[in-house]
Parts: sequence; structure tokens; C-alpha cells
Amino acid sequence: MSYTRHAIPPQTPDDWFRHLLGARAALDGGVVRRKTRDMERMVGRARFVKEIERRGYTVLENAGQLVIFCNSEPVVLLTGRGGRLS
Repeated sequence: MSYTRHAIPPQTPDDWFRHLLGARAALDGGVVRRKTRDMERMVGRARFVKEIERRGYTVLENAGQLVIFCNSEPVVLLTGRGGRLS
């Protein structure tokens, strides 16, 4: 019989960052996605942005989702309609 193991939800801001940055995609310099409301609830926007910037990563936000590029490569927006890029 096979059992599915569910990840234990992070309980502290430090746990949330460890969980986020410990994802295989993050460790490989790839892309991870998280819900904006989870980030705001667990760590707050200011701390989140500070940590992402400290690491030299880029994050995009759209429709309640965060897309975090876990590397320092430039991000090029190929299409879009007048959104903020900063």
C-alpha cells in the first residue's frame, strides 16, 4: 500500500523561506511559484522583497501569484500590457 506524504506547512517566517528556497527548482537556479496571500500572511511583503533582493533574485507578481526566478539572470518581458516593471 502506498501512502502520500504531505509537506508540513511552514510555521514561522524562517520556515517559510527555508521551504521556498529548499525547493528543487530553487536549488537548481530555476523558477518557483507561490501564492501572494501566503507570502503576505507568513512573512510580509517588506521582508519577502528584502530577502529576494539580498539574494539577487527577481520576482514577478500577477493574479495573486508570485513567480520567483532563483538566479541573477535578467528577466525579459516578451509581451504585456502596460504593467509595472521595477
